Amino acid sequence: MDTGDTAWVLASAALVLLMTPGLALFYGGMVRTKSVLNMMMMSFGALALISVLWVLYGYSIAFGDDLGAGLVGDPTQFIGLKGLLGDSNLVFTVPAMAFVAFQAVFAIITVALISGAIADRAKFGTWMVFSGIWATIVYFPVAHWVFAFDGATAGEDSVGGWIANRLGAIDFAGGTAVHINAGAAGLALALVLGKRIGFGKDPMRPHNLTLVMIGAGLLWFGWFGFNAGSAIGANGIAAVAWVNTMVATGAAALGWLITEKLRDGHATSLGAASGVVAGLVAITPSCSSVNPVGAILLGLVAGVVCAFAVGLKYKLGYDDSLDVVGVHLVGGIWGTLAVGFLATADAPAGVDGLFFGGGVSQLGKQAVGAGAVLVYSFVVTYILGLILQKTIGFRIDTEDEVSGIDLAAHAESAYDLASSSTGTFRPTSGSVSVTSQEVPA
Repeated sequence: MDTGDTAWVLASAALVLLMTPGLALFYGGMVRTKSVLNMMMMSFGALALISVLWVLYGYSIAFGDDLGAGLVGDPTQFIGLKGLLGDSNLVFTVPAMAFVAFQAVFAIITVALISGAIADRAKFGTWMVFSGIWATIVYFPVAHWVFAFDGATAGEDSVGGWIANRLGAIDFAGGTAVHINAGAAGLALALVLGKRIGFGKDPMRPHNLTLVMIGAGLLWFGWFGFNAGSAIGANGIAAVAWVNTMVATGAAALGWLITEKLRDGHATSLGAASGVVAGLVAITPSCSSVNPVGAILLGLVAGVVCAFAVGLKYKLGYDDSLDVVGVHLVGGIWGTLAVGFLATADAPAGVDGLFFGGGVSQLGKQAVGAGAVLVYSFVVTYILGLILQKTIGFRIDTEDEVSGIDLAAHAESAYDLASSSTGTFRPTSGSVSVTSQEVPA
């Protein structure tokens, strides 16, 4: 055990954990006033639920010894994290429990990311049921495909996932397992639940851009744990990932703002925040395989491509409320494929992409990995969403959607405007219904 590596992995886990409240602020500011609490609760609900499931069986499915074909780990091997508590149980140079903690927060934020695609119209109870089932049958197995390396997490003779060990695609910190996975799931649920009332007709502007900017800042801060922490050590690989994460994100924000200025005449705060997230998403799979100049180019392209991609929902007719598809799915695909173009053997991954004389071999591997995760996540999520919609119901009632999901689902309003207005509020009867205090969108 290396104490420096252990300290860095635990600190990185804390940084990534902070990203989920940061996402709650980012998403919460982007919705209308009547939906902000529900939007934030979907992130916090995922944080609570997946924390428990990860300990009970999620880690074992993801990092247990493979049951065959590199598809899923043994769900009973580490059930309840049995056998992992002692200091002698190591993953690389850190205690197994430190690795458990670090990977847990990845599972949490992946589930939370999906919620942005169905903002304003999903039942909270059904969302929680969906989150538990989806994590079990989609995220935990896909994490095994991508992150479980032979002999690393379940004993020297253990077998890991097919993408990590057999395919040889590079996904350093989760471009496939996190972003393509969540983006494809978000698209599937958006199709199952249908469009929001007034989509494409009524203005659905963010109600609080200050929250959006704060949330984006916390995501950028936490993402250094996300990417550099994936080195599982305080070492040169972490340092390269850190620098690449910084410059790719900055370049993506610039790319998005330039695109907005040329296309719309204005560079907006929402564009800056969205560009930051697009850059973070794109550099995630490639931060160990490109040099800093390559990271700048990668981020710049991500900012431009994602700025255009968010408009696809209006052209193609699906309602991805907060652009999970345009940013996470498209950005994740670009970042994963970019390894095949921009990777250099000088970087820690030690692979040359097409632009560095490596041919198309690595690009093909990246495409297969990205495509497999996209198709699996989309198909399974679509079927799961339909089942939940047809049984317990996934979309809220029309009346509740119009009046506000915060009041309907949580009996609360984000902003108590009545108490801060001039004059005194005096009910005319012995009790006041919750709906009488509705805050307009």
